Amino acid sequence: MKLVQLSTIDSPRPITELTEDQLKELQIALSRLGYLVDDIDGLIGPRTINAWAEFKTDIFQGNPNLIGTGSIASLEDKVKNIGETGIYDFSTKDGTISAIKAECKAQGIGLSTQIAFVLATTQWETAQTFKPFKEAYWLSEDWRRNNLRYYPYYGRGYIQITFRTNYEAYSNILGIDLVNNPDLALDPNVALFVLVHGFKTGTFTGRKISDYINSSQTDFINARRSISGTDKAYEIADLAQKYLNSL
Repeated sequence: MKLVQLSTIDSPRPITELTEDQLKELQIALSRLGYLVDDIDGLIGPRTINAWAEFKTDIFQGNPNLIGTGSIASLEDKVKNIGETGIYDFSTKDGTISAIKAECKAQGIGLSTQIAFVLATTQWETAQTFKPFKEAYWLSEDWRRNNLRYYPYYGRGYIQITFRTNYEAYSNILGIDLVNNPDLALDPNVALFVLVHGFKTGTFTGRKISDYINSSQTDFINARRSISGTDKAYEIADLAQKYLNSL
């Protein structure tokens, strides 16, 4: 992601003085990194201010109220490949597994225990295929139209993104129109970003992977709550342990 609007800034200034286009670009970049900015609307608000302050604390030390060339360069470096297309090989299962490992690290889910759980979940959710799929893939589109109350925003991807609000959110973050073309969520690059970003930010259930798997604990059983309650938690935990042993 190139920060075209923010690159016009040549000296430090308060974040509150950014233009609408600059703020929107900043919100997109911070969202891709997993910082919560609420709506991507080009308007300054407490969540955007707080997200920038968190970035300045985590990545680029300095006055959290200011944005300048140094912090913009650091932001661009962190976000440059996240959510972009054409950088991974999805043609084989091994290629997809490598892509998931790389994307996890790029988005800040870098612990081997966390990566193992993401891989195990993806294997389970995709019926061992490691390919993006549609909800109730064994049934017809007519069945989905007649039986899913959130149609056409039913589950798609490696992990099922559902409901219009989530399709809208990821449309804004990725700069693509998932609302009018929901099947774009089946693109491997899109599905990969949503998979990892959802784990990082708690998109799926409000629970983040780091709530259960972090530097001080590894709870493969309850980590399932970041996706779907405790459904199949023990089976997925077993898979995660096998991946961990191989990492």
